[in-house]
Formats: sequence, C-alpha cells, structure tokens
Amino acid sequence: MLPSPRGTLFSKTRRAALLAVVLLFLPAHLLAETNPGNVVCRSELAVERREELASKLRKITGWPNLKFDLSGALRLGTNPVGGSKTARELLSQVVTGGAAVVIEDASQHADVAFCQVLPAKWKSNLQDPRPAFVVQVDFADFENVIGDTRALQAFNVGWGLLHELDHVVNNSMDPNCLGEPGECEAHINKMRLECGLPVRAEYFHTYSPLTMNSTFMSRLVQLSFEQEQGPGKKKKRYLVIWDAELIGGVTQDRKIAALR
Repeated sequence: MLPSPRGTLFSKTRRAALLAVVLLFLPAHLLAETNPGNVVCRSELAVERREELASKLRKITGWPNLKFDLSGALRLGTNPVGGSKTARELLSQVVTGGAAVVIEDASQHADVAFCQVLPAKWKSNLQDPRPAFVVQVDFADFENVIGDTRALQAFNVGWGLLHELDHVVNNSMDPNCLGEPGECEAHINKMRLECGLPVRAEYFHTYSPLTMNSTFMSRLVQLSFEQEQGPGKKKKRYLVIWDAELIGGVTQDRKIAALR
C-alpha cells in the first residue's frame, strides 16, 4: 500500500502527475458508435458482477430499470421510485458528458482498496480523443467487510462507483487531513441523506481501538457513519469494519486508511 492517503485528488497538479505515470490503454471500439454510451464494462467483467453493481445503483437511484445492456454499457432508468435525485443527476451527467468511463474488475488486486479511478489513454490514434478513465472495482473487498446494517447499506460497490464518478464529473477532491469527509464524500453524503441513510463522518478510517496494539488479533480498521436521531438531533454512530491485512489500505506512517 502507498505510504500516503490514497484518495485520488483531481487537482491540476495531481492529474498531471497521474497522466505522466499511469497510462491505461483503451481500444476505441469500447465506446464506438455501435456501442453508444459513456460508461462501459470491460468484457472481462462477469455478468454476475455487472448485475451486482446495477442492483446497488437501482437501489440508490430509485430507477427500477437501470441496467448494463448486453454490450456492457450502462443504461439509465425512467420513472424513479424513491432513491436519490442527486445520484440520478450525477449518473445522467457522466452518461451524457464528454468523458468516457470503463469499469474494470480489480478483485484480489493488492494495489486496489475497494475502488479507484485512473486516467486512461486510447490505444488507437484518434483525431480528437476525449478524456477517458478506468474505474477499478475490487468486489472482493466489499464482500469482506462487516458492521452495522445501516452502515453497510451506505457502503457498497454502488456507492464506491458513484464516489469515483464524482471525481470524474465534478473534479472533486478528497481531504488531506483527519476529521472531515472531504468535497467528494460531501456530494455522496447528500445522496445518502436522500436515501435515508447515515452519512460518512470522515474520509479516513482508522485502526479499531480494540486491535490497534494487539500482536495476536487481526488488525481491524473502522469507518464511521452518522445519522441524526429523534427530536434532539442526537447523532447515532454506525461502523463498517474490516481486516487491514486482508483488504489493505492502512498506511505505515500515519496508521490511517482511505477509500479512494
């Protein structure tokens, strides 16, 4: 794992650095006229995984007919029932916008903790190439978390994808310090509120106090979510917990971890 917070900061400086270091080459046929749509799954992404992701997005957006079609392109729904208006707006922006997004299964990749977005480069020499990004999703990581039911509802592959898409569409940034969710998660938290779910209290997650100094137990980390309860507006805290050795994401110098 990297020794610094692993959030993808889409500032001009950070973007330039990524473009200089990470270039993922995409074949032009992924977003060809015969396969319209800006969000497309790689062919290697199993149908079961596509449906898993689509089902989470249907729940978040309220679109009952949202799906990935036979070509792997994301098709938005109609006639929403509940769900988040803000999430629907974000997906509409990315599907009709000027950037191409390819979703890739990164399950079991040691260098991916939950999700990350990387700039990409077209393999073909296009005359006027548009910006392209690859969102890598480690589905296995999401299967290895435990915690409060309410927190788990607010933390899954659907929310992970929306976080990365917000980076692409809004050039939003993640924080550099503890104690705040950051610009990108503030957008995602608005969606959680619209879904009646607890919001993410902080961007960084930390070691669980019960295992931080133990040499015999798993090194567990926790991520906090909060929701106002009752007329007094008291906040109830919910936790998502996982084994840091199994999923990764824990830094050695600051002993913190981040969901990209």
